[in-house]
Amino acid sequence: MHMLAMFFDDNTMNPQNMTAILAAVAGFYLVVFLIVVVVLIIPTWFICKKAGFSPWLSLLIIIPFGGLVLLYVLAFSEWTVAPAATAVAAWQPPPPPAPPQV
Repeated sequence: MHMLAMFFDDNTMNPQNMTAILAAVAGFYLVVFLIVVVVLIIPTWFICKKAGFSPWLSLLIIIPFGGLVLLYVLAFSEWTVAPAATAVAAWQPPPPPAPPQV
């Protein structure tokens, strides 16, 4: 609050100070918006790839309510998931011996 008060001179609102404040706030919001978009797009990119959709659908998050549309598309559609690669073991333990017959 004290930092904001330094822009004002004796409680008079100078238009040059106000434009500087608005530019700083707009820049801050732009940086925060870009960070949030990147943090949300990267996971949805991988989710769309694993679901069998085009990863470019993850850019719907940028549009207001686009992320909600993408969520409904992913939730109610049939996923064509590629099977996970199975690790082939070179050696497998032998089966346990049969119990003794009495």
